[in-house]
Amino acid sequence: MSNITISSDVMRGYIDLIILRILCDGDSYGYAISKKVTDISENSYTMKETTLYSAFSRLEKLGYLHSYPGSFSGGRERTYYALTEEGLQYYSHKCDEWVATQELISKFIKVKENDNGRN
Repeated sequence: MSNITISSDVMRGYIDLIILRILCDGDSYGYAISKKVTDISENSYTMKETTLYSAFSRLEKLGYLHSYPGSFSGGRERTYYALTEEGLQYYSHKCDEWVATQELISKFIKVKENDNGRN
């Protein structure tokens, strides 16, 4: 991964996609999802707890995932999250949107060697 820091404004637009992708692999709970985000990004991105749980709430209200009580850890019951069929469809749409976004933005990025992005 590069050493360039991606702004939180850019990442904000992809939080749902990231969470839904992880849930495509199976039901999970907040801490495990957060850890997986950090691991997959090779420690380049850590999702804040408030960001994660706000996204869970938003995605659940939209019908893209549902929560249910799970195992106990440290005396507290974990809340698990599962992808719904609507969530899978939304994930597919967001993936298509990502490809279209990359194609569009790449038309504006024409960096030549040693020109610092100036054309």
